[in-house]
Amino acid sequence: MRLLCIFFLLFSAWTWAETEETSAPVTPKQPAEIAQIKTLNKELKTLLNESKTSQGSALNVVSLQLINKNEELREVIAKLVTRSKENEDAVKPYHGFVLDQVNNQVTFIEEAIAFLTKKVTSDEQALESLGDEQKLLTQKKVQEIRSYVQRLLSQQWTNYHWLGDLGVDTSKQKNALINNIEHKLEFLSASLTFNSQQEKTLNKQLKAATDSEKGSLQLLHILSERQLTSDLANMQAFIKLADQMSVDTADYKKQIFEQTGNVTNDLLNVAVLLSIARNNLENLSLWVVENAPQMLFKLFVFVIIIAVFRILKNITSKMVKKGVSSPNLRMSQLMQEFFVSMSGKGVFCIGLLIALSQIGLDLTPILTGFGVAGVIIGFALQDTLSNFASGMMLLIYRPFDVGDFVEAGGVSGKVSHMSLVSTTIKTFDNQILIVPNSKIWGDTIKNVTHERVRRVDMVFGIGYSDDLELAEKVFNDIIDAHPMVLRQPEKTIKLHTLNTSSVDYIVRPWVKTEDYWDVYWDVTREVKRRFDEVGLSIPFPQQDVHLHMADAEAANVAKK
Repeated sequence: MRLLCIFFLLFSAWTWAETEETSAPVTPKQPAEIAQIKTLNKELKTLLNESKTSQGSALNVVSLQLINKNEELREVIAKLVTRSKENEDAVKPYHGFVLDQVNNQVTFIEEAIAFLTKKVTSDEQALESLGDEQKLLTQKKVQEIRSYVQRLLSQQWTNYHWLGDLGVDTSKQKNALINNIEHKLEFLSASLTFNSQQEKTLNKQLKAATDSEKGSLQLLHILSERQLTSDLANMQAFIKLADQMSVDTADYKKQIFEQTGNVTNDLLNVAVLLSIARNNLENLSLWVVENAPQMLFKLFVFVIIIAVFRILKNITSKMVKKGVSSPNLRMSQLMQEFFVSMSGKGVFCIGLLIALSQIGLDLTPILTGFGVAGVIIGFALQDTLSNFASGMMLLIYRPFDVGDFVEAGGVSGKVSHMSLVSTTIKTFDNQILIVPNSKIWGDTIKNVTHERVRRVDMVFGIGYSDDLELAEKVFNDIIDAHPMVLRQPEKTIKLHTLNTSSVDYIVRPWVKTEDYWDVYWDVTREVKRRFDEVGLSIPFPQQDVHLHMADAEAANVAKK
């Protein structure tokens, strides 16, 4: 702020003094803006005189008042220029007065920009010789001055438009200002690229620096970050001004997007999108030219390694299958399939990791990521992992094998397939049921066909009036005559229960497991046929009803 005050003292005194002396013709219908301009010029002159005797914070206050008062003056001039453009005859008597005001603004800004530019240059040259704290303060001051210079350039562009509205040809001044803005944009673009690279370099150095080196590097990093922020802010401001001048700023907008990653309305501009696409295509083509031969060779090596390990996978699977199918190991079919599958997949995974390392991928973060992902997935898939653990227990303890008839998990049928997560069971009516292993392991497992020999349990009833010896003889003849019934263990034929309607015999022959249902159905059919031949009855449930007529006769007598 003190710098701006000195600036006003040097370059504004003669401007406002000259303005005060310039008089506008007095007419009865004088526009109100004329009187406002004169009043503001007097106030500016008063503040200027106060600034000559002020010091410290008072000087800063007066400087701020000078800046704000000049902004008010510009607003009034803008209104007057607009009125002159809309109604030239009404303001024509004051044309010279208004033109003088605008020219004063043009001269003021030209001198201000020159002074501030010289000040920025001197401060930047002295920056290296300053201490750490002074560097930060000076850099902040330089950034403020640059921001004010941009503001002055925008005002100068407005001044040239005012002169054009007042009939003055400013094409040369406008072209010069446009060239100046284009030059500043080019400089800022290069500065932004340089400071961005420097900030990244300092950031890397700071991460790898020792404790003794971090102090100086942190200061440099802060300075670099501030400079980068300042460049971005200045470039955005100059782009806004250049857009008003119809300057092509697509490349600069693309650079800001690449630097910040912020999505703005500028990305909807076709020119910006084309610039981004063109730059990406250029980078891609350059990368392809530089890396294509090497990448093709790495891809060839990758394919060769995958092909070799696919062959090794098949060889390993065959070797493991031959080993686990040995009769001495007595492994279940499920366990054999598990080892064969896991061995082949394990070999292929090793080959895949080797192939990935050959194309330049660092396996350390990949394996670390797998570890972290495994923990996360473990929490998310607790039920699945429970099924996996149950599958491992089923493989280890082997309560059933492929082809066994089981009752487990609330279903019954033939085991057709098993994985580490689920078991596939085919029911007797040819339905496929997929049961989670956790449900099977957590419930009672009944393996119907696990043993080679089974006992067929049958119950037959005869009437109370039938001959017991004859019935037993029929049962023994039928069982002894059936070719599938085993002689050992011995059959069991015993009178079992005196039931409500029948005398029940248990008939229990032993058969091979695969002959169970054939024997069951054959014996049942033969019992019915033989009972019919010898006259034995098969009773059905019945109930005797006794009517007591004495009670009914007593009731009739009472009625009479």
